[in-house]
Amino acid sequence: MSTTSWGASSDGTAPTCPRHPGRVAYVRCHRCGRPTCPECTRNAPVGVQCVDCVNAAQHEKPRAYVVQGTGGGAVARALSQQPVVTLAIIAVCVVSFLLQQVLPAAQWEQRWIFAPFIGESEPWRFLTAGFLHGGLLHIALNMWALWTVGGFLEQGLGRVRFLALFLLSVIGGQVGVLLLASPTSEAWWVGVLGASGGIFGLFAAVVFELRRLGGSAQSMLLVIGINLVFGFMYSGVAWQAHLGGLATGAVLGFLYSRTQGARRRFQSYALTGVVLVALVALAAWKYQSVGDLWIDG
Repeated sequence: MSTTSWGASSDGTAPTCPRHPGRVAYVRCHRCGRPTCPECTRNAPVGVQCVDCVNAAQHEKPRAYVVQGTGGGAVARALSQQPVVTLAIIAVCVVSFLLQQVLPAAQWEQRWIFAPFIGESEPWRFLTAGFLHGGLLHIALNMWALWTVGGFLEQGLGRVRFLALFLLSVIGGQVGVLLLASPTSEAWWVGVLGASGGIFGLFAAVVFELRRLGGSAQSMLLVIGINLVFGFMYSGVAWQAHLGGLATGAVLGFLYSRTQGARRRFQSYALTGVVLVALVALAAWKYQSVGDLWIDG
């Protein structure tokens, strides 16, 4: 296997991390070529490296160049290598799911769930619905997917842009539901919930991040395709949110891949704001169109 190859191995099976057997890894170490999961991935001057190669490189350096950190400095470096935002999102989703189990639906789930008919008067639901889930399997699959790709993207994009990517993809998912719903259909009144819009946004961004690093995104495209088909095949799945989150993530992933480096970071933040304004404008346009329809009717 090539050291610059990302994706499935030559026998067609999904690659897994040597340090964490069974954990799918979409990126390979630029130095040794082995798959490396988000927890074992470290940024390098060229591509990324696994933690083993980073440790080996440290031991290869002359003693005069090895800086021994202690106290707060060591803690800060340890924290900087952890997918803090990914873990925080997972924690919020888990806490929210537990509250769904112990509180009456009207006190938690129905307060934050999204439905097209109520989004205009309570716009926060475009975001909060992404932290609710419809069952144990639902949250387990979403959190596994978030952990699988979250750490990789968080290190590649930085915490601020990664958080923006996830949150805007969640909002984009609800906007997708809104745009594809008709006020004369049942879909206008049915609530949707789940982090799937945000997850699909991350999937789309992974494609652009892998291409930026010079790797192949074929495995990730296959994952996206399978999950999209799954959403169309089974009832009760808000495939509209999948499409909306995927489109939002693709736009942001493309923009972020073109605005790398500290000098262009402000530009990437400004473009993030433009995407948010576009989502708000699309939602406002839809509600305005519905209002005109009711007036004409």
